[in-house]
Amino acid sequence: MNGLIGKKIGMTSIFTEAGQNIACTVIETGPCVITQVKTEESDGYDALQLGFAEAREKNTPNPMMGHFNAAGTTPKKKVVEFRDFDLDELIAPTGENGEALEVTEKSIGSVLTVSEVFDEGDIVNVVGTSKGKGFQGVVKRHGFKGVNDATHGQHNRQRAPGSIGAASYPAKVFKGMRMAGRTGGKRIKTTNLEVLKIFPDKNLILVKGAVPGHKGAFVVIEK
Repeated sequence: MNGLIGKKIGMTSIFTEAGQNIACTVIETGPCVITQVKTEESDGYDALQLGFAEAREKNTPNPMMGHFNAAGTTPKKKVVEFRDFDLDELIAPTGENGEALEVTEKSIGSVLTVSEVFDEGDIVNVVGTSKGKGFQGVVKRHGFKGVNDATHGQHNRQRAPGSIGAASYPAKVFKGMRMAGRTGGKRIKTTNLEVLKIFPDKNLILVKGAVPGHKGAFVVIEK
């Protein structure tokens, strides 16, 4: 599973050759730095840890500073692991004399760009945190219809949840009952999004449709 960390810039639209207007999301994807390579022998699973977005040193905990110093890179705001990363598809880093190095622990500190991982036409999944909407009622949270007919003694019941329990039996409210509560702010994965266009010089990628999160939110793009 290859992927990169990105930041949601916003939404726009592009026109196809047939004149169709397609809504898409602009994501600043990378460059990401390899901060750790995990293997089956040493860690029990294969994974590639990537860091993205510069962070201030004073805002970075000392253990993480040691982790970034060991990787030979500056502090990063976002660190994500990608399980079973296909290292063979990556461009191998070069040494001081220009010789090709294997993508192993020696590649820690190498930089991955959007053009090295993604191509136009790829189908990707985007993981992010949805927008938080605070405490909401059942109409907005679950799409309840409410009481449309305000006659027959209905007073201020248009957005009420209605009955939530039974009589003396079971004398409780079952778990999972759809009620009012905090809405949004959850980890959401949007699948099967097409990569419409890539701008390698600006580290931008355009994916078809909407992705979770607000403008400026971190997202993870998986292929």
